[in-house]
Amino acid sequence: MTDLLTGFHTRTGMFDDWLDQRATMRAWEDFLTFRDLDRSQTSGVRREILESWSRSLASGIDATAVLAPLDETEERLESTRQKNGELRAAAQVPFAKIGPLLADANALLILTDAQGTVLEQIGDDRTHEAARGIHLVRGGKWDEAAIGTNGIGTAIRSGRPTVVHASEHFCQGIKTWTCAAAPVRDPVDQRIIGAVDLSGPPSIFRPHNVAMIAAVAREIEAALAERQDMRRIRLLEAFLDSGSAHGKSDAVVILDRIGRVMYHRHPSGVTEVQEARDLALGRQLIALSGSMTDHDIVRAMPPHLQPSGVSRLVLDGEFSGAALILPPRRGAVARLAPAAPVRIPPRAGAEGDELLMIGQDPKFIAAVELARRAAAAGAPVLIQGETGVGKELFARLVHAGAGHKGRSPFVTVNCGAISADLFGSELFGHAPGAFTGATREGKAGKFEQADGGVLCLDEIGEMPLELQPYLLRVLEQRAVYRIGCSRRRQVEVQLVAMTNRDLGQEVEAGRFRRDLYYRIGTVTIEVPPLRERACDIAVLAEHFNQRVAQRLGREPLVMSEGAMDRLLAYSWPGNVRELRNLFERLHLIASGPVVTEGDLPAAFCQPQPGARPEPVAPVVTEEPASLTDLEEQAIRRALVTAEGNLTRVATILGISRPTLYRKLKAYGIRRTYE
Repeated sequence: MTDLLTGFHTRTGMFDDWLDQRATMRAWEDFLTFRDLDRSQTSGVRREILESWSRSLASGIDATAVLAPLDETEERLESTRQKNGELRAAAQVPFAKIGPLLADANALLILTDAQGTVLEQIGDDRTHEAARGIHLVRGGKWDEAAIGTNGIGTAIRSGRPTVVHASEHFCQGIKTWTCAAAPVRDPVDQRIIGAVDLSGPPSIFRPHNVAMIAAVAREIEAALAERQDMRRIRLLEAFLDSGSAHGKSDAVVILDRIGRVMYHRHPSGVTEVQEARDLALGRQLIALSGSMTDHDIVRAMPPHLQPSGVSRLVLDGEFSGAALILPPRRGAVARLAPAAPVRIPPRAGAEGDELLMIGQDPKFIAAVELARRAAAAGAPVLIQGETGVGKELFARLVHAGAGHKGRSPFVTVNCGAISADLFGSELFGHAPGAFTGATREGKAGKFEQADGGVLCLDEIGEMPLELQPYLLRVLEQRAVYRIGCSRRRQVEVQLVAMTNRDLGQEVEAGRFRRDLYYRIGTVTIEVPPLRERACDIAVLAEHFNQRVAQRLGREPLVMSEGAMDRLLAYSWPGNVRELRNLFERLHLIASGPVVTEGDLPAAFCQPQPGARPEPVAPVVTEEPASLTDLEEQAIRRALVTAEGNLTRVATILGISRPTLYRKLKAYGIRRTYE
């Protein structure tokens, strides 16, 4: 083992600072001796590696193994490759782009299936020959249960991008390799269907390799999504060509070849709550196969979704799915049943009521489900959306849905409210007297405070460019150094970043680091604006009406038909927050118990962008307002509602007072209103 370690240090050079190979090897030997993390000396070893070592030991992996298992027959390997034909096809373009760059780079780019079996491999020929010695070739099995801790298996097992460097591997025979891998997820149901990996000798190691390989995985997923969209269109065309008989009030559901919902249409929009959940896009409704008869398909359906007709769909001569005709249910009402709200309990040790997320729009429901899956996986989350859409609620949902069930810390940082001089101290902490103004006792930063829980970075798009490398380093190393202190402090946090900017555009404009963008955007949740959730406006209005009335101890207001029409036609530049503030205002200034069009602010009676003009006279339409214009409007409305009270304005807008002061100055808005 000593000879092995000598090789590490001659090849890794400057990267020894990132990972102490000798210390990791000693920790590995200690762990194998005691076979118990609590009794082993494993300080300095990353938590995800320790957890993987424990799983490897529990699986009975031989720590002295020198190579991975290999499919013994060509027939079995070919069957596996054919079964993953779509994944391989989606990987062709990114592999073709990157392959030539690896020719003399001592590196291999690898694609595997969900079980860690190598499907494709390209790269440096010399490294390929070395890879044969450990079966890092087509047919090699690199699941954790087969060869212990390694980039491919650990990324699949953890569900997030992973780097495993040299001595961090569990088996001795592969400790002369380094690998960075990322899982590839099915764009329909988000299950892991494979992994991409960059492997080679330790000399290729760079901490940002994992960001690059995560970008390759995202490109493959985008190609898969495009292919899925094309398949969905072809299934629809096959259904239309089949000439299946169905009535005008019947619902049509199209399943793919394994029984997942690819399309659902009900002409009248009538669905029950349970039905809406069962027929959500991507949900596997039944375990469908080509051997099933129509009768088998009907029997497999839930009792409340019994089809009146079944059409088997064939593409290119192969069974590819089924179309189901669902007759209208008796007693169905003519409007969408309100969906049960998503309840978020108060944080442990914090006062306050439970939070509610209300909505039944498919985009909103899809965003909620994605947040839940990201929480369960512990993956970094990027939440993007306009001001006022409720990004904070999604951050709290991720915290509540994590493995600790909301019992661990939830720490928030507003990146736009911290000066560049204090940013490092705020995030990473400082030693006693580290700089002018530092406390005598020293201070733990936000990362340490959030250890074991969720760190929420709000307005991350406003983080100064020169400070972004430090954040990236902490996320890669999962450790912090307080300012003025050389002690390494291990931290384990799930990062949730929020922004109302398009970070992709910020990257292209050079205002945000590409590698940091890929690191924080492992899972990106796009929160839809309220104008794209028209079916949710009425139910949200009723919710805020009831809540404000209850707080004020009065009866809820009654919305006239004309007033409700205005709400439904409005573009809602301030989104859900603006709707909530509207009912705060209406309960204070409405002329009576019934809200009429005259009680609404003037903006609600003006032509909305995209609305049809009245036929009485030609109307000159203006271009839609920019995001900055919409933000300025939201601030001005909040000032009116709060009567100039800046503390209330900041609360209404969900921003800090320093951020509010900065925006008031930028937009030239006076504090007082006549």
